[in-house]
This record gives sequence, C-alpha cells and structure tokens, in this order.
Amino acid sequence: MDALLSAKQRAVRRAARNFCERELSPIAREIDDESRFPWEVAEKMGRLGFFGLQVPPALSGAGLDSISAALTVEEVSRSSAGVGLCVSVHNGVVLHPLLKFGTEEQKERWVPALARGEKIGAFCLTEPNAGSDAAGIEATAIRDGNHYVVNANKVYVTNGGIADVCLVFARTDPGAGRKGISVVVVERSTPGFVVGEQEDMCGMRVNPVCPLRLNDCRVPFSNLLGGEGQGLAIGLSALDAGRIGIAAQALGIAEAALAAAIGYAKQRRQFGVPIANHQAVQMMIADMATQVDAARLLLIRAADLRDRGEDYGQAAAMAKLYASEMAGRVTDAALQVHGGYGYSKSYHVERYWRDARITRIYEGTAEIHRMVIARGALG
Repeated sequence: MDALLSAKQRAVRRAARNFCERELSPIAREIDDESRFPWEVAEKMGRLGFFGLQVPPALSGAGLDSISAALTVEEVSRSSAGVGLCVSVHNGVVLHPLLKFGTEEQKERWVPALARGEKIGAFCLTEPNAGSDAAGIEATAIRDGNHYVVNANKVYVTNGGIADVCLVFARTDPGAGRKGISVVVVERSTPGFVVGEQEDMCGMRVNPVCPLRLNDCRVPFSNLLGGEGQGLAIGLSALDAGRIGIAAQALGIAEAALAAAIGYAKQRRQFGVPIANHQAVQMMIADMATQVDAARLLLIRAADLRDRGEDYGQAAAMAKLYASEMAGRVTDAALQVHGGYGYSKSYHVERYWRDARITRIYEGTAEIHRMVIARGALG
C-alpha cells in the first residue's frame, strides 16, 4: 500500500503515528473511562499542525494535501477514536467551509486560531427533529439591523463541550423552505450561548458531545458565511469533505482492531498451540486484512480526486459507507478472536468495537449514503 503514497505522505503518516503512540495510546483507556478530552495532548497537537491540516501556511496551517490529512486522522483514530473525531470534524466540516465560503476578513478572524488549535470548531446542524432531513431544521437567525438574533436547539454536537467557533445552520427566511437556510458563525462567548450536559455515549466517550442552546444570541451580520440561503449548499460541501475524514477515522479504528487480533492470536494458546495456527482464526484474520486494505484504497481514491480538483462527492460517500461498515465487521471479528477476554475492559478491543458503531450514523447514515451513491450510479 505504501507504493501509492509519496515520500512526503509516508513521512507525515510516520510522524503522526510516532506522536500518537507516544502521547495518546498510553492514556487511551483512561480518558475513555473518564470521558475526558485530553487537553494536555491537544495542546501539543495544535503546535504540530493537527488542527490545521489543510489550512495554508499563511493562515497558520500545515498546508497538507487531502491524502496526508486523511492519513493523519487515521493515525490519531488508531490510538484514540474520540480525539480522531475531534480532529476530523474540526478540519473537515468547520475549516473546510470557512476556507471555501468565508470572506478574507472571516478567514483572518477565525482560521489562524482554529488552525493552531487555540480554538476548537463545531458543526451545528442536527436538531431533535432534523437529522438526515437537514432541510427540517427549526433554528432561526432573524435580521435585526446589523445583527442576527439566533435561536437554536442543536443536539449531539461533536466537540460541543469545547467548541469556541460554531457553524450554526438556521433559517434566515423561515418562509422560504430549503432556500431560507443559512450558516451563521456563533462564538461561545456570545451572550445567550448555553452548553448543555455532556452526553453519556456508548463510544467516542473522549469527545465532549453536547447539546448547544442559543437563546436570542445577537451576532453581527458579518458572521454570515456565504450568502443568505446558501446553507444547504455549504452543508453538502462540508459533508463531502467530512466524509473523507470519517472514512479515515473508521479505517484507523479497524486497523487498531486488526493489529490487536493478530497480536492476541499469536500469543493465546488453545489445544496446545497459538490460536493463530487454527484455520478458523486464520480465515477471520484474512477477511479482516482484506477489508481494511479495500477501505484504504477507496479512501485514497476519494482524497486523490479532491486534490485533483475533481468532483469527489460520490467517491467520498463510497469510502465513508464502506469504511464505516467495514469497521463494524472488523472490530466485531477482532472481539471474537479474543473470545471472552474481548468482552472485558482489560483489553482495548471492546473500545474499538464501541467506537466503530457510530461511524455508520454520523456525517450521514449508511442508508443516506446508499441513496447518494445510487443517485450517482443511476445518473
């Protein structure tokens, strides 16, 4: 697989893996148990460019290509999927739309601090009555002079508990249906901005997923991203980029599970020999390894198309769909290889299993992705 990567891309992956194995892997179980975001590691990541992977150096970013960025998310997720989720969302669905749709003033105002990890971003679309149906949002941003008055109840916000800069999808024209949705940037310091209690999640427990409530938040008109009515177009563009990140995250989880299964199979003995000698286990390992490599190929294709400036939406949907479902199968098989021990928190594999499940839901459910892929295939 390395033959598909440039020397620089291999170096980026190696540096990310070395950092994560040194800083994240030793505390991964602890921060999962405590549902704690590791700020002590995130601060170091910020200085190394993890939070500005594809941001131009002029704006304090690392200036990486899409493949290198995906490799970085994969390596972070291999050590801690919850931290990988933070990095993926921050780079994919926050910085990408700011760079693509933001004015020069907006970029100068928000991007450098986000790229350095001094501020964390969040993408606020989901509401109690709006998930897969993005057009069903009920949040409003009503013009009042040179300001918008924003009222919203956003739920399951990734990075919600630590986010400083939030891209909030709201109706600027409540009577215009899908065409009345816009994106307004709201900062945490805005009066009326309320962070709810952190969700007690099954997996991704390291990420502070929280509801955010905006009560008559007044934000300047200059905080409008793009134009009024562009909300869904911005959201779809952001999700295309974000899906590459989630595919990379799912791949990292699966890669960790595969490595754990191989290591365990070589040292666990049954019937007088390591269980790796038994054909049933070998067949499971073979299937896991094949699926991991297949997901990586789909991911590299999507990222390469993005770097070439070509339409990559279909490829990103395929990569995310396959990688997320693959992660479920591979982590389940890895747990099976561990037998009863796999169901115990004494081993990391149960965490991989829990973390993998959500990748089939966020950034578009598997069912939504199949609809997207089918539309593309049918023309």
